[in-house]
Amino acid sequence: MVIGHISEVKEEDVEGAKLTKIQWLIHKGNGAKRYAMRRFTIKRGGEIPKHKHPWEHEIYILSGSGVVGIGDKEYNVSEDMFLYIPPNVDHWYRNDGDEDWVFLCIIPILE
Repeated sequence: MVIGHISEVKEEDVEGAKLTKIQWLIHKGNGAKRYAMRRFTIKRGGEIPKHKHPWEHEIYILSGSGVVGIGDKEYNVSEDMFLYIPPNVDHWYRNDGDEDWVFLCIIPILE
């Protein structure tokens, strides 16, 4: 079992991204077997460039707003919205709002 507070989890830079931090809340290292939960913070003007990988994402937006590219479409998203990004699909994130964009992202743990 894992119970924690966000203040106890180290923020790390997201490789290749601009003004973006990640916190690994639940992961294989603290006992999770199937899924990892991460918290992303993208500062105003920050972005995660286009990329893809063989796992899906389930995302829930805690605060702020931004634009998400999925495939060849763009979506404006904001607080309390959720989204699913399929595996092997190009996607990217950009904060063009006035405040930090914070969201949870759950991914499967692949062996």
